[in-house]
Order: sequence, then structure tokens, then C-alpha cells
Amino acid sequence: MIEIENLGKRFGAIQAVDGITLKVAKGEVLGFLGPNGAGKSTTMKMIACFLAPSAGTARVCGFDVVDHPIEVKRRLGYLPEGAPAYPDMTPLGFLKFCAELRGFSGADRMKRIARAAELTQLSGVLQQPIDTLSKGFKRRVGLAQALLHDPAVLILDEPTDGLDPNQKHDVRNLIRAMAPEKAIVISTHILEEVDAVCARAVIIANGRLVADGTPAEFEARSRHHNAVSLVLPAAHAASVATAIRAQAQVAAVEQVDAGGGQARLTALPKKGQDIAATLRDMIADKNWPVTEFHIERGRMDEVFRAITTGANGHA
Repeated sequence: MIEIENLGKRFGAIQAVDGITLKVAKGEVLGFLGPNGAGKSTTMKMIACFLAPSAGTARVCGFDVVDHPIEVKRRLGYLPEGAPAYPDMTPLGFLKFCAELRGFSGADRMKRIARAAELTQLSGVLQQPIDTLSKGFKRRVGLAQALLHDPAVLILDEPTDGLDPNQKHDVRNLIRAMAPEKAIVISTHILEEVDAVCARAVIIANGRLVADGTPAEFEARSRHHNAVSLVLPAAHAASVATAIRAQAQVAAVEQVDAGGGQARLTALPKKGQDIAATLRDMIADKNWPVTEFHIERGRMDEVFRAITTGANGHA
């Protein structure tokens, strides 16, 4: 439903996007990750027909963004960065305006507005000036306009920016509910969001795509993948850490204060090996006073840093 081939964008001497090739299928929620200035928003603006590519092509539902921009916009809902809206309008007035731009009128227009307001939980603030709303509500107004026409493709730039934890939970549930019938691209700095709603993620750095995989595949690249964390009395930490370090499968053991006279030991495996069974047997055999035992899946933030700070943005 989204096809990008060697897409590029140059602003004078600056190459903001450099040869990105990417496909997103129906039913897929793609996390679009990268540091500030990597080219995420520029890429999304080209897909949404707000910027013309300097090179390459992008198609939405088979329509080229340069040759058929109106057909693309009919099939695409776009939430841009910053949730721009007319501050003196109410959410109801703004959504009426957006619905009219998309060709809806009469009962159909009001039905679509009511549905979008329900999905984004805006019903209680529809008559307030947008300028008086919190950042979270302004963000939801932007999301509501993107959903008015029930598009086949959604491009969401930081959809949960400014939302409180409950609101983030609601938006993530909404994205999961819509996912089977749409192709959805989410740009986010919140890495937990990738694990929460995305089936796949890509990372760009310096305008180039440098990694593509599932959240589990990214976590498997973390040095903390299959790491085991133990909490026990601090008085026992040194001897336990020494015994764990002696195991052939263990690369290192990290120690931090866990408070209340407790210490947390984290055993890092060599090449992601499963060390949990070995450590459980050691705890039982040596009768260590362990009060917590936790196996880590891996840390997305660690992998993100490694990929985006490598040479030329490559891991």
C-alpha cells in the first residue's frame, strides 16, 4: 500500500533524505525511527504530497505522489508534526472544515465527525477554542482530522506526543484496532511505542535507511538480550557476582544499588545465549538469598544508539 523507491530530498547543499527504499503492506504498522534531523518528517511529508521528491518515487495504493497527488490524499490520512490547526476555531468547526475539504456534507459529514470525535475522545471539548486546549487534546484534534475519511493509509508523526499515560494507552489501542484494514506508519521517539503497536520498525540516520526488522529482532541485537537480573542482599553480591562471572556463557556482570540494603546483579550472556536455566540451578544449589529473578528481552534504546551512532549512521 506504500511503495518507496530510492526516494531522495535535497534542500540546497543539504541531502535530507538519501535513497530510501521501503514497502508497507496492508495490515502492517511500521515504526519509523531515527534521531532528530535524520529525515523522518521529510520522508513522511513526501509520502503525504506536502513535499516533492528530488529523486526517486513514492506510491500510495498504486498512485504516484507526484503524478496523482489528489488520488494519494483521498486514500491517506496524515497527522503532521506539531498538530497544526486554526487556534480560534473549535474542534467541531475545524473538523467540519476538514470534512468539507474532503467533499463530505450534510448528515454524512456530521456522522464522520461524530465517529472521529468518539475514536479520539474529543466529545467533551468540541465547543472549546482549540487555542485553549491542552497539548494532548490538540494532538487528538489532529488525529481526528486524519481519520475523518477512513483512509486506507495513515501517516502519523508522533501521534502520542503530549498525551498522558492513559491517553497514550487509548491511542495505541485505537491504532491496534485499525491496523488489520490499513497500512500505518508511525514516527516516534518513544521506543516503548514500537513494542506496543508496531509489527516492524525501520531506523534511518543521515537520511538513509540503516536497519529494518521486527521489534524482537532489534531486541535480539541488544547486549542485554537474555540477560538475567537478580536482586539479593548487598552483603552477598560480591561473592555471587564472582561465581556468575566464572560461567562460560556469561560475558559480564553489572552491579547497582537496589536500595534497602539490596543489590541488583545483571548477568550479560555471550552472544545472547540463554543463561537463565544455568543461573536458576546455581541459585538452588548454592542457596543464594535471591528475592527477584528477571530475564530481559533486550533494550531497544541500546540498539537504537548503537545503530544511529555508528560510522556514517550504520551499525
